[in-house]
Amino acid sequence: QVQLVESGGGLVQAGGSLTLSCAASGSAFSINNMAWYRQAPGKQRDLVAIITRFGVTNYHDSVKGRFTVSRDGAKNTVYLQMSRLNPEDTAVYYCNAEGYTNHGALRPFRSWGQGTQVTVSS
Repeated sequence: QVQLVESGGGLVQAGGSLTLSCAASGSAFSINNMAWYRQAPGKQRDLVAIITRFGVTNYHDSVKGRFTVSRDGAKNTVYLQMSRLNPEDTAVYYCNAEGYTNHGALRPFRSWGQGTQVTVSS
């Protein structure tokens, strides 16, 4: 199994910045896409940003121009740089990775991190 561990959440004032990190660990795995989702209280979990293994990115309209997703393939880590944060960005942010493992046979996987709270005060 592939485990994801997030870090970097916290409390920030409106207009401020935060960077989230998510590191994948396990054995014999290869990651295709890595993504960040967020879930505010009482709302569904939404895709915020995604990056493919080739570095192609896509963003939710609400964060375009403010958030930047990047990844370090050698470290199996994905980052989310968030700037010009506003209270509507308050949510639990989840890292997601999908790819395959190879323990004698290729098997797809999709893993989630435990989530990290981001709170933006007005």
